[in-house]
Amino acid sequence: KMVDPTLAEMGKNLNEAMKMLEDNQRKVEEENEKKYTRKDIPGPLQGSGQDMVSILQLVQNLMHGEEEEETSQSYRLQNVGEQGHMALLGHSLAAYISVLDREKLRKLTTRILSDTTLWLCRLFRYENGSAYYHEDDREGLLKICRLVIHTRYEDYTLEGFNVLYTKQPVIYISSAARTGLGQALCNQLGLPLSCMCRVPCNTMFGSQHQMDVALLDRLIKDDVEFGKLPLLLVANAGTPGAGHTDKLGRLKELCEQYKMWLHVEGVNLATLALGYVSSSVLAATKCDSMTLTLGSWLGLPAVPAVTLYRHEDPSLSLAAGLMSSQPVEKLRALPLWLSLQYLGHDGIVERIKHASQLSQRLLENLKNLDFIKTSVEDELSSPVVVFKFFQEYSNRDQTSHSAQASTIPHPITSNERHIYDTFNQWLGEQLAQLVPASGVDVVELEDEGTCVRFSPLMTSAVLGTEIQDIDQLVDCLKMKIPVLTSTLQLREEFEQEVRRTVGLLYIEDLGWPGLGVVRYNYHSDGKNDDKQEKELEKINTELLKKLNELESDLTFSLGPEFGGQKNCVYIGMVTEDLDVSELVETIAATGREIEENSRLLENMTEVVRKGIQEAQLQLQKANEERLLEEGLLRQIPVVGSVLNWFSPFQASPKGRTFNLTAGSLESTESMYVSKAQGTGSTPPPTPTSSIAKQRLPGQKAFKRSLRSSDGFSETSSISHCDDLDKLDQRPPNLSPGQEQGPLEMERAEEQSEVAQAKTDTEDIHKLPPDCTKAEDQASQR
Repeated sequence: KMVDPTLAEMGKNLNEAMKMLEDNQRKVEEENEKKYTRKDIPGPLQGSGQDMVSILQLVQNLMHGEEEEETSQSYRLQNVGEQGHMALLGHSLAAYISVLDREKLRKLTTRILSDTTLWLCRLFRYENGSAYYHEDDREGLLKICRLVIHTRYEDYTLEGFNVLYTKQPVIYISSAARTGLGQALCNQLGLPLSCMCRVPCNTMFGSQHQMDVALLDRLIKDDVEFGKLPLLLVANAGTPGAGHTDKLGRLKELCEQYKMWLHVEGVNLATLALGYVSSSVLAATKCDSMTLTLGSWLGLPAVPAVTLYRHEDPSLSLAAGLMSSQPVEKLRALPLWLSLQYLGHDGIVERIKHASQLSQRLLENLKNLDFIKTSVEDELSSPVVVFKFFQEYSNRDQTSHSAQASTIPHPITSNERHIYDTFNQWLGEQLAQLVPASGVDVVELEDEGTCVRFSPLMTSAVLGTEIQDIDQLVDCLKMKIPVLTSTLQLREEFEQEVRRTVGLLYIEDLGWPGLGVVRYNYHSDGKNDDKQEKELEKINTELLKKLNELESDLTFSLGPEFGGQKNCVYIGMVTEDLDVSELVETIAATGREIEENSRLLENMTEVVRKGIQEAQLQLQKANEERLLEEGLLRQIPVVGSVLNWFSPFQASPKGRTFNLTAGSLESTESMYVSKAQGTGSTPPPTPTSSIAKQRLPGQKAFKRSLRSSDGFSETSSISHCDDLDKLDQRPPNLSPGQEQGPLEMERAEEQSEVAQAKTDTEDIHKLPPDCTKAEDQASQR
């Protein structure tokens, strides 16, 4: 049909207008949606997502951060190795395999789980065992406890905690076990802490870190008499601190007697993979369960820990959580399955053997060092080496002590032990900082106190520790031992010198690894406590600054950031050539100098303030006297100028000057007479320390000459200096070995008088003409 052109044009315009309106509305809605997105949705999720490069760059920034990493962390990341890449690949494959169909997934996970379990049982001599793979190394022991509860309490599945209430279970754990293990087990099992029994270690015979079997037997008998049920014993094949192994053979017999479950854990279990295994560790193969941490032993990142156990009832294992019907959970063994195949038997043995060799190398070197005490088992196969610095805290002969330091224990007081703990803490931190590849750390032991621990099975595979790192560690230790011995010997002398010195206060801080702590004692003049405390802080801060400006090998600081004393000077480690008396005298003199300068400034401020007030009064009085002298008419503006023109008023200038030295106002009349400003009295000299000891070129402060270093004693060196002074004072024409007789002395005096007269005559000729004329006139008069 024909359409009216006017209507067609009108319809076209209407469509365009509606389209424009709709577009505007759509733009408004999109802008509102964008505003909502930017406001409520985090940045990385906005838009259509991020590309892979941006996401990986973000991960890299989060891993490394903006600041530079510490040496140990960067070194750890560089030594992941190819075997570590296989473990990381296992996690990715596990996620990929989990999307397979159920039947294929079941067959694959069963194969992986059975292979890994068989390999581990063969490697670590644990025949006919089952395996449970877990992320937390304590989770395996937790599931074993539940398995034992299900086994010993038949009605536990139906009755729950009611059966535990009638006969309370008891779990025995060594006092040398890792901290918090017993409490964690009780919390996870829902048991009271009374169900946990800590067994002390040997105190009379054997290792100080082995469980006391006789005492354990008595504890079990007592619990049975009280109607309790001995449930499980946790033993150690390598304690977390010292790496000692319990008497596993006797403990197994005791557990069989009381129908208890024996669980073993520890770093020494890794040596079961070696060809030769010590009898103490080999007894662990007869235990009911053991936990292996292969990740740290072999340097495999993110691989699970494994708990091997023997039990005949799969249903109870399933009820305890040691087995799972979910195929995905069985894929936990996949990273370990790949890594074990990549390393092979030789690679696994080589890594464990290398760690043992590192321990033996360090132990052999430590035996040849004085003042180093080791704490190891009777067998030399333990891969953990624990040592500490130890010196008899007395002034006995060092040579005789060094031969007895590792054999005869010397009783020490609590303060002395605290000092040793502090020094060994410092030693461990220094060694870890100087040789980060060694992986040494500081450990607190119940009997030995603070020690330095080297456990290569836990660190060497990750850090890549080699034999040369152990040699470097021994060299650093040799350098630190003289510093430790010197500081320990000079601490008492420093304390006595400080206590004898007026103005210094000795602060006893047993937790400071150094010579000691001293405070300059501010002499208060009736000031309140707040002001005195501020003055004390100001003086000791300035004292610390002055001491650090001296050229010395000592370190002066404010002490530790937390727990240190305020307003004190902490002195670090020292060497044997330290002159303690000079050091203390310098500290006292510098403190007095700072205090006197502070007092001089305060006094001068007070004098200036009083002088200003007095000057104001005298100026006011001078104005009043001027009014009386000039009269009232001279003060009128017009009349005064006319009167001064006809009859000028002659007034002598009167001024005042303030003498800072005398602290008083003086008249300036003498200045107008002599037309020169008087100097007044000489100001007092600025107090300075009078202990500036003459040192040889290049000699540091607080150093004294060692008797054995230069081949002569201090007395001979002093007399030699006196001879040099006398040699400089003799006449020029006298040879060094010639003595002066009476005639020679008389001639020398005559020569000196003639030389002096000649010098005076030359000085007179050098005077200006006016001065020469004045002297001639004076001589004529």
